Amino acid sequence: MFTDTALYYDKIYSFKDYAAEVTKLIEFLGELPGPARPSLLDVACGTGHHIAYLKADYDVQGLDLNEDLLRQARKRNPEVTFHHGDMTDFDLGSTFDVVTCLFSSIGYVKTLDNLARAVTCMARHLAPGGALVIEPWFTPESWRPGTVHALLVEEPHLKIARMSTSLVEGTVSFFDLHYLIGTPVGTQYFAERHELGLFTVDEMRGAMVDAGLQVTHDQEGITGRGLYMGQKIG
Repeated sequence: MFTDTALYYDKIYSFKDYAAEVTKLIEFLGELPGPARPSLLDVACGTGHHIAYLKADYDVQGLDLNEDLLRQARKRNPEVTFHHGDMTDFDLGSTFDVVTCLFSSIGYVKTLDNLARAVTCMARHLAPGGALVIEPWFTPESWRPGTVHALLVEEPHLKIARMSTSLVEGTVSFFDLHYLIGTPVGTQYFAERHELGLFTVDEMRGAMVDAGLQVTHDQEGITGRGLYMGQKIG
C-alpha cells in the first residue's frame, strides 16, 4: 500500500491538521511520570507529519512498515531516528515513556490475533508508568458499507482525483482507492486495496488490558474516531 502514491501522500491528506491533532494528543496524555522531556515512539508513523510537531516536546523515534513513506519521513525530520518494522513483531531493544499509533493504523492488523500481537508488542516497549495511545479505526456499527467517497487535489502542476466505495466482509472493512494523478509529464492511474479490521470498543479495550495496561477510552479523541490510552503501572 502507498507504494505508487507515497510521493503524493501528504498532498492527498493535506486536509489533516497535524498540529492541532498533536496539541489534543498532548492534552490527552496530561502529566505522566518520567523525565521532563519524555521519549516517544510513533508506530505506523507514515511520512512523519505527527513527529514534525511531537519532536518539540518529546525525544521522538518513528517506525513504519512502508519504506517509501519512511523516505518521506526522514526527509521531513532528518534529525529523528526511524525504524523499518511491522507493528505486530518489532523489537527495538529499548523502552519509551509514550508509544503512539495514530491515524487509525491499528486497523491494518485486520484480525483479533494480530491486534493482540500488536498491542502486546507496543506495550512491551513501554517504560514503567508509560502510556500507549491508539487511535482506532471504525467499529463494526459505525462503518457504513456502500458509501462512495471522492477526493480532489488541485494545484497548478498537480491534479489528483481519488474515488472509492466502502465495503465489508465479515469483520473486515475494505475499499479500493482508485487514483488519477496528473503532472506536467503525463497522467497515471493507480489502484490500492486497503483492508482494515473492524474492532469493537470491548475488543480494543480487552487487547490493552490483556497486555497489562490500565485503559482510558475517549470517544472523541483527536479526530473524532476516539482514542485509547493504556498506562503501564509499575
